Amino acid sequence: MSISYPRQSARTRRFGLGVPRAFQIAADEARVAFLRTRAGDDPVTCLWTLDTATGEERCIADPAALDVPGEENLPAEERARRERAREQAGGIVGYATDRTMKQAVFTLGGRLYVADLGTALVRELPAQPPVFDPRPDPAGRRIAYVSGRTLRLIEMDGTGDRALVQPESDQVSYGLAEFVAAEEMDRMRGYWWSPDGGTLLVARVDETPVQRWHIADPANPDRTPAEIAYPAAGTPNALVSLVLLKVDGGRLAVAWDRGMFPYVVAASWDRHGLLIVAQPRDQRSQRVLKVDPSNGETTLLHNEHDPVWTDIVPGLPVRTNSGELVWVAADPETDTNRITVGGKPVTPGGMQVRAVLGVDGESILFTASEEPTEVHLYSYDAGEVTRLTEGQGVFGGTRSGGVTVVTGARLDRPGSQAEVHTPTGTHPVASFAETPVITPKVELLRAGDRELRTAVLLPTGWEPGDGRLPVLMDPYGGPHAQRVLAVQRMYCEAQWLADQGFAVVIADGRGTPARGPAWERAVHGDFVGPVIEDQITALIEAARRHPAAFDLDRVAVRGWSFGGWLAGLAVLHRPDVFHAGVAGAPVTDWHLYDTHYTERYLGHPDEEPENYAANSLIEKAADLKRPLMIIQGLADDNVVAAHTLRLSSALLAAGRPHTVLPLSGVTHMTSQEVVAENLLLLQVDFLKSALSR
Repeated sequence: MSISYPRQSARTRRFGLGVPRAFQIAADEARVAFLRTRAGDDPVTCLWTLDTATGEERCIADPAALDVPGEENLPAEERARRERAREQAGGIVGYATDRTMKQAVFTLGGRLYVADLGTALVRELPAQPPVFDPRPDPAGRRIAYVSGRTLRLIEMDGTGDRALVQPESDQVSYGLAEFVAAEEMDRMRGYWWSPDGGTLLVARVDETPVQRWHIADPANPDRTPAEIAYPAAGTPNALVSLVLLKVDGGRLAVAWDRGMFPYVVAASWDRHGLLIVAQPRDQRSQRVLKVDPSNGETTLLHNEHDPVWTDIVPGLPVRTNSGELVWVAADPETDTNRITVGGKPVTPGGMQVRAVLGVDGESILFTASEEPTEVHLYSYDAGEVTRLTEGQGVFGGTRSGGVTVVTGARLDRPGSQAEVHTPTGTHPVASFAETPVITPKVELLRAGDRELRTAVLLPTGWEPGDGRLPVLMDPYGGPHAQRVLAVQRMYCEAQWLADQGFAVVIADGRGTPARGPAWERAVHGDFVGPVIEDQITALIEAARRHPAAFDLDRVAVRGWSFGGWLAGLAVLHRPDVFHAGVAGAPVTDWHLYDTHYTERYLGHPDEEPENYAANSLIEKAADLKRPLMIIQGLADDNVVAAHTLRLSSALLAAGRPHTVLPLSGVTHMTSQEVVAENLLLLQVDFLKSALSR
């Protein structure tokens, strides 16, 4: 029985189910652990291992065999973590191991489990539910975890469960990451074990000063609205401090200038000691501080400064075996994000470093882009940089000793691949992901003087004599995310849209990653000008190359999140170019978005209010002349429903017709199968109708 692409994409969570991920390598290199669902339409994730000698795979823990409650019993903290991480699967979606990787711990339904990775014996420990973020100490003697707002310890044999610290009020938590850390800094955790397992560095978060918002469920008025602490731009953040807690008692506060450097970006505890990274609210610097665990005092190890902002690079801080700090700095002379070791650049100009994946001895494993549409895996060793992956694609990996795991997805084939490379051979890791029913035919081009990376897709089988097509711009267009990458799977939805009768254009303009510090900082203080100009440049260039296909009198635009803001902006700001728009979860008023993201680009609203007015869709509501559909998940705690409702009110007050599609129970992710499928269909129907007027 054939299946439509929208249904298949929704059922497979955009083909992410069945893909192996979250790889870890044992210290003795004998095994590799990873997560994977059993099929491409199975949302329940299992824990697996691969024997590096034979390549044999083994399922260690399958939630279906453990007789545990389903996803409905997840702790609120876990639901929030999955939302921040955009995690769409269920089951064992995260795990942690001891140093030797003999044991792995994880949660299911808010309960704690430990798995022996050698024998595949899985047992539940009598921890205090609901259990969140369990992590064993490096020696594998005990497990730390968070229950409610309390950090607790339990012995590996299941005895001695106790609270290590008690929150002073119901606004204080120990061991959790605050909202902006998880959403914007990619810091999902709130505590770190010392190498000897005797001490924990713990984040104390006080949300007392943070304003409270309430997320209601209008479809179920009998339910009490959820209260969230949301630090909107210009309002107080949570107060974050760090404490050192001994497992056998004792507490020390970590001392640094928290008034000037309130953001805790990251922490790392290795054989050389404890490091933390702190950032001021204006984000123009980052300080790497060395912590003395005997007294909590800190000393400055490195200061990174930029007159606009400093980027948070995944994988930092980290040190080599000899103790040299590995960092990624924006080099203005070469306009390149470069790795430095001990303060000296070791990667060449033009190679834009994306993430540091690990340090093994003096060798550094990292990802970088020399061509913005590709992300490759590299190693730095003995003064030389070596590229480990070939072909057009996006790659990643991890390494320990002589074992390297390489993951990737390519432009010339569907799906993702993973391989375990050992000194004696290579073992592929099976992917159970479904193959899309659509094979996209994408043209990648460089548009305009800035060589904007742009993708163009036409309907399958279209010929020049078939007549001109309405155009659909399908951007994200903002910081942190790229849409134009050398990955075939990324264009399946665009091809389906094209097959509905559109010429589809996707463009990455200024502000998007992988083009260097100056490119990313071009949107500072102004999203509108650079972002909309680059989208129009890409549109004109695509039409110039395909004059028989593009009908520039019928141009629509759609997007989600920042892309939703961009879609709304396009029809409001340039109705001469864009004739209809679909804005999904759009940020309509930047006062309503969080501090860390918004203030990086637009400044503090009390100091630069003009930036907020100039970038607001609500301020432009009276300018609407084109059909606009706004889509909003009513359970969204990232871009809350107030964005859509306030824009709709402003449009109504200005007498501007528009369409609002509210999604009851839907968050910032539209992971529900029926919702995800029908959203595509409804958008196409709306755009076809709007462009035919």
